[in-house]
Amino acid sequence: MTRPAYDPATELVEVVDAEGRTIGVVPRREMRARRLPHRCTWILVFNSRGELFVHLRTPTKDIFPSHWDVTVGGVLAAGESYDLGAQREVREELGVDVELVRLFEFRHPPEAFQALGVVYRASHDGPFALQREEIVRGEFVPLDVLPSLTAQQPFCGEGLAVLAEYQRRLGRAHFIPSA
Repeated sequence: MTRPAYDPATELVEVVDAEGRTIGVVPRREMRARRLPHRCTWILVFNSRGELFVHLRTPTKDIFPSHWDVTVGGVLAAGESYDLGAQREVREELGVDVELVRLFEFRHPPEAFQALGVVYRASHDGPFALQREEIVRGEFVPLDVLPSLTAQQPFCGEGLAVLAEYQRRLGRAHFIPSA
């Protein structure tokens, strides 16, 4: 007997209010269609040289298909904590377990996707077993190269907003790898 293909659009997710309190549970498909506020995670993955992992999203993604992204992560399942969701997302998308450093809460602007979540930092040099349903390919890039890449290729604005806030909070000196 064959199992039906997994459909992420049927996953149950929590709808949240402005303070992040759960006010309902709906399928992901409904959350996207109605642009409902929801919980998610963003993980910045750096290697030991201080380079950031960027990846190309598949053309089948429900938002930002065929865009590059500077974060891994995603929407939390109903009842899932931020920390467990972040670990799950890294394991699913990159095929590795990492130690996560919880950095700050982040709210993506309401005019976009109304995402409320937590940003994490992880360190890993790879290799990764990329989730083929979500990631076409990925690579580590020096942060000073990112501006030229974002000018040439479509990038997820959400991930870039997370990275900008990270840089603002921690300062650019944080990106210089130690000798």
